[in-house]
Amino acid sequence: MGTQRDPAEVSEFVERFATVLTDAGFPRMSARVFTALLTADSGRLTSAELGELLRISPAAVSGAVRYLIQVDLVSREREPGTRRDRYRIHDHVWYEATANRDRTLSRFESSLAEGVEALGPDTPAGQRLAESLEFFAFLRVEIQQMMQRWRDRRS
Repeated sequence: MGTQRDPAEVSEFVERFATVLTDAGFPRMSARVFTALLTADSGRLTSAELGELLRISPAAVSGAVRYLIQVDLVSREREPGTRRDRYRIHDHVWYEATANRDRTLSRFESSLAEGVEALGPDTPAGQRLAESLEFFAFLRVEIQQMMQRWRDRRS
């Protein structure tokens, strides 16, 4: 039999961790929805379940999951035989979120390279962008190596 949980304690954790995510840059409602999904054993909840659990409106749920889907932390699934959507947190969510940063860093690099070219590599602004470009290139390599070490550790 599963461990009994105190719903009030879980709710307090959801709010505390959502605050941590908000302080790190997440929109507040998205942080709450993400944490609710993270703490659900199934990792899946409907909009109605999220609204009831968090005491928020359907519109608030909709806006929150739209952000979470956009940043690839959550996906939308159709409940079989119904027209209701269910939101699912990705398996290995932190690994996936970190791995997806590679695309973002790659876009930063290509944009910064264009900026260096436009400003000129010998100008103070061009040098600043070039240093940023170099940093993001370094970061991409380090993240790829770190992710490989994580995969090795898990296997």
